[in-house]
Amino acid sequence: MNDVRRAARTRTGWWPHVIVRPEKRWRIAIAPRYAAPVLIVFNPTAGAGRRRRLARALDALAARGLRPELAETRAPGHASVLAREAAGRGVAVVVAAGGDGTIAEVAAGLAGSTAAMGVLPLGTANVLACELGLPPSPGRAAEVLATGRVARLHPGFARFADGRSRLFVQMLGAGFDAAVVAHLDLALKHRVGRAAYVWQSLREMRRYRFPAIAAELDGVTCQAASVIVTKGRFYAGRYRIAPAARPGEPGLQVVVFRHPGALQAALAGAALLLGLVPHLPGVEIVAARRICLSAAGEVPVQADGDPAGSLPVEVTDAAEPLRILLPR
Repeated sequence: MNDVRRAARTRTGWWPHVIVRPEKRWRIAIAPRYAAPVLIVFNPTAGAGRRRRLARALDALAARGLRPELAETRAPGHASVLAREAAGRGVAVVVAAGGDGTIAEVAAGLAGSTAAMGVLPLGTANVLACELGLPPSPGRAAEVLATGRVARLHPGFARFADGRSRLFVQMLGAGFDAAVVAHLDLALKHRVGRAAYVWQSLREMRRYRFPAIAAELDGVTCQAASVIVTKGRFYAGRYRIAPAARPGEPGLQVVVFRHPGALQAALAGAALLLGLVPHLPGVEIVAARRICLSAAGEVPVQADGDPAGSLPVEVTDAAEPLRILLPR
């Protein structure tokens, strides 16, 4: 493949050796000298800063005996193709080097395979990395890839009325937050990071009309202004939104925002920063296995921070869990 670069020739099998490092105290770590095949999937449009962090991670992997291949994506959805092809040719670990959108694409490509997914969190919010306790520094993240344990991750799965489907690893939103994502200035996001979401939220408060959403949660119907279906506790970083969510277990948490309007959206934003969304008047959190969302008007949908279309949508657990590398 022309879009895959070999950092060094790989060899199947594991050979332990000892790394001794003088830090505050002497420490002994066991690491593989020759690793099973590892593919790093990276979005080259992410910017020079993230490429430098990727380079530090690759150096750290080499220091631990891993010799990964690097594959750069060319278009939306290409990460899924690269991951699927890698799993098909027996690659043991496929690493998503990027944000939650890249991670979701790699996860979709690995669905149904025996390959494990690794994560190098290089995104803006890195919500899944926060959720799973993955370290943000390239060196420590590389250590997880080299010596981490394999755990299960249960993604969510969305089916749209036009026949499309989408896997998500953290959350799916319908309503106000999806409108923010849909109209976000990506160039501004690359320059100022999370502040771009704050700016776009202020803009959407002036123009979003908050059409009513009909939410059917395991057969029980309610009306909402916005809905967030989540596999994890956190949203937009380390901001707690669904304390009972467990990404390693089946089931979904549904955060229902009942009251429409710009003032309610502003209150929700402030409550999010303070960790008070579960206690906000007009907010209800429901556990469900099957969620059907629909609306009379046009209501946008986002999945893991990327635009995903519009309602109606049906959301369930994915058919099978994924294998993911986590810290020991």
